[in-house]
Amino acid sequence: MQCELCGKECNCRPAIVDGVKMMLCSDCMRHGEVIDVVAKPITSTKPILQRIKRPKEKDVYKGMSKELVPNWNKLIKSAREKKGFSREELGFKIGERTVTISKIENGDLRPSDKVAEKLEKELGINLFEEVSGTPSGFGVSHNRDGLTLGDFIKREDK
Repeated sequence: MQCELCGKECNCRPAIVDGVKMMLCSDCMRHGEVIDVVAKPITSTKPILQRIKRPKEKDVYKGMSKELVPNWNKLIKSAREKKGFSREELGFKIGERTVTISKIENGDLRPSDKVAEKLEKELGINLFEEVSGTPSGFGVSHNRDGLTLGDFIKREDK
């Protein structure tokens, strides 16, 4: 190992020089204070996988009670035209860009909940509807885990 003060190859030992921990040779030890290092073995009673803290998984759909109506883009466009607003005027009133309004009306961009609420307020329309459960379209009674692969296979047989 090389001395960090003079660069000489030797068996260096740790020392503190002006508050900095360095590896020094025996000649340079006079410039610092020797540190006696006793290596402590790392011991743990739990395996490493149990010690890693993982965030708890959340069901993002649990608190959702509303969703956008199916024809939201047409509803927004017709309400804007009834009010006599251009896309530019509507965008200015709700604080959104004209391109964003255009993409929303064409169905290329789903409005965020905040933008949808602004549109509802400005245009006097309802864009959200209450959700009673998860619609599947399969007519299958749901267990608490939702659809299974067997539910899909049964549907193909019909």
